Amino acid sequence: MGRHDGGERGNLERSRTRRAFARIAISVVVVALIAAGGVAGALVYQAKRHADRLRAEVPPEPAAVTYSPRIVAIDPDVAAPTPAATTAAIESALHNPDLGQFTGVITDAATGTVLWQRDPSLPRTPASTAKILTTAAALLTLPVDSRVTTTVVAGAQPGDVIIVGAGDPTLTTLPDGKTGLFPGAGRISDLADQLKKSGTDVDRIEVDTSLFTGPQMAKGWDDADIAGGDIAPIESLTADSGRIDPSVDESPRSPTPALAVGRALAADLGLPAADVSMGSAAPGAAVLATVTSAPLDARMREYMNLSDNVAAQQVGMEVAAAVGKPRSVLGAAEAVLQVLQDKGFDVSGVTLEDANGLSVDDRVPASVLDELVTAATSINHAQLRPLLDYLPIAGATGTLSDRYTTVNRAGAGYVRAKTGSLSGVSTLAGFVNDRDGRVLTFTLMSAGTPVTVARPAMDAITTALRGCGCR
Repeated sequence: MGRHDGGERGNLERSRTRRAFARIAISVVVVALIAAGGVAGALVYQAKRHADRLRAEVPPEPAAVTYSPRIVAIDPDVAAPTPAATTAAIESALHNPDLGQFTGVITDAATGTVLWQRDPSLPRTPASTAKILTTAAALLTLPVDSRVTTTVVAGAQPGDVIIVGAGDPTLTTLPDGKTGLFPGAGRISDLADQLKKSGTDVDRIEVDTSLFTGPQMAKGWDDADIAGGDIAPIESLTADSGRIDPSVDESPRSPTPALAVGRALAADLGLPAADVSMGSAAPGAAVLATVTSAPLDARMREYMNLSDNVAAQQVGMEVAAAVGKPRSVLGAAEAVLQVLQDKGFDVSGVTLEDANGLSVDDRVPASVLDELVTAATSINHAQLRPLLDYLPIAGATGTLSDRYTTVNRAGAGYVRAKTGSLSGVSTLAGFVNDRDGRVLTFTLMSAGTPVTVARPAMDAITTALRGCGCR
């Protein structure tokens, strides 16, 4: 019995001990929870105070801005720029010896007042700024929506076709879906597709370049410039401005651009290059396929931005045809000068061997270029207004895309100008708004120093004009 009583008492003591421990554990947990709750509450309180402080420090959201680009008239109450203030603004830039033999002119576009000049009537090598003359002549002569149509016609024998050049160097060898340097260009692949769909059996291809006459290269051009990527022989049938690689601006050009077009068509039709030869279409030959160029407006925009010599020269040919001049390299140059003179522009001192400025024998005074750019800003010459839009933008487009980027950055986006570069020659003609919003036109012509140093020296002058309060 004793063993039984003793056994029950032991169980009772262990039970009491377990209940005591349980009460202690519960108390500890409760205390811990209370403590934790206090800490958590404190943390929440501190976080809320911090968030409130941050919200108080954040500035209110600004009002939404609506972008609405527009042309804004010059404030008529802004005083006109003066020659003295303009000269003072560019004085230090003019002392840069990197300018070499330097001429130029700066004009207030609104009044026509010359603000600065140095030998403005002295004929100088214009390089590609001569494209301004060709573009102005085209705008004064041709519809801006005019297009050039390239055709394939039937040859004298069954299986013979002739692709007839009409003077569209923007025609492209690139396949459908790939855009080259001339958006909207006609495609040789389209001509091939039309021939295939019509069921025309083609055994031999001839190329007809009879539209253009005279030498294919101008006086003052260098044959080395063909491989150098600056020019191709001027033929009425040319693709990609004669580029061997149509996707690369500075690609070497073909010495036989018309045959290259014929061979591209042959390749699209599955024919060997040996089946392509020179030829001529009979009058009234049946038309089998056609493609058209982009409008003149688009073509001029591209050659001004790319400074493409072949495309500019062939627009000169269009001007020649419009005024009854021969469709030749020299005929185009003569036509450009005739149009400008007939429209009242002073072309004294101008000598052109081409319509693109590649010839080292071309001569144009700075005053002539500046007169054309200034005229384009005037309502009296509304036909010339697109010329301003074709000019490359500093630091952004065309041949100015890599200028005004590391130095003269204040001119980026504001200076618009046509560039010109030959060995030892660097030119720039365009316009810029000064700090007061006045439009200043300029033509700057440098010679005798490398273009790598002349360009930033001239860019510094136009940048100073941008920052000028020239009143």
